[in-house]
Amino acid sequence: MNDIWTMMWKESKDLVFQGGWKASIRPLLLIGIMGIYLPLQFGLQWLAFSPIEMFVILWIPFSVIISFIGDAIAGERERHTLETLLASRISDRAILLGKVVVTVGYAWGMALGGLLLGLILVNLFRGNGGGWMFYHPFDLFLEALALSLLTCILGASAGVLVSLRTSTVRQAQQILGIGTFVLVFGGISALQALPANFVASLTYSQFLLLAMAVIAVLDAILLGVSLVSFRRSRLILS
Repeated sequence: MNDIWTMMWKESKDLVFQGGWKASIRPLLLIGIMGIYLPLQFGLQWLAFSPIEMFVILWIPFSVIISFIGDAIAGERERHTLETLLASRISDRAILLGKVVVTVGYAWGMALGGLLLGLILVNLFRGNGGGWMFYHPFDLFLEALALSLLTCILGASAGVLVSLRTSTVRQAQQILGIGTFVLVFGGISALQALPANFVASLTYSQFLLLAMAVIAVLDAILLGVSLVSFRRSRLILS
């Protein structure tokens, strides 16, 4: 466990300080879109978790992860720091899990920050008095958070697996971009292939639970394959 904490600390510092002040613009911009612009545009409807809002909550953190997770291993290889990392006493599993946890926490934290900021702004600007309003229904809010977390894990797990097998960050990002395209349109095709009466029989909440189950299975598979594939003996030879 100490190895994982050590790796998380190292990755957190890299995430914060790499790229200078320009690196801080992206999270602030995305939190601004999710926590200021859209809530002010939708007003009270923002608290009802419409499909559009659900898409935003899922897509923004996922796109953030895909944009830089390719750097996880390929970036270390390009900067010639991978050898130093592999020479440390930190276990293989701790290295991989540390990178995944920090990446997921960073992206999912942006989603939580945007939701909290949006909640505050909607209540401040709704202008009709009354008590404090929260996201509703509450069970749908919890399902949205869980689904967003699972989606972040999916992006991070797939990203480190691709980064393991590519020699450059650019190549990893290109593969992840194509993979995202295939995932989105594959998901749409899968929904269209389901019997119409089956889809119509599901409530919005049940549909989200089904999506959570499918993504959780994909997470387990991809993360398991990544853990098996990450072996320093192979990486040193490559």
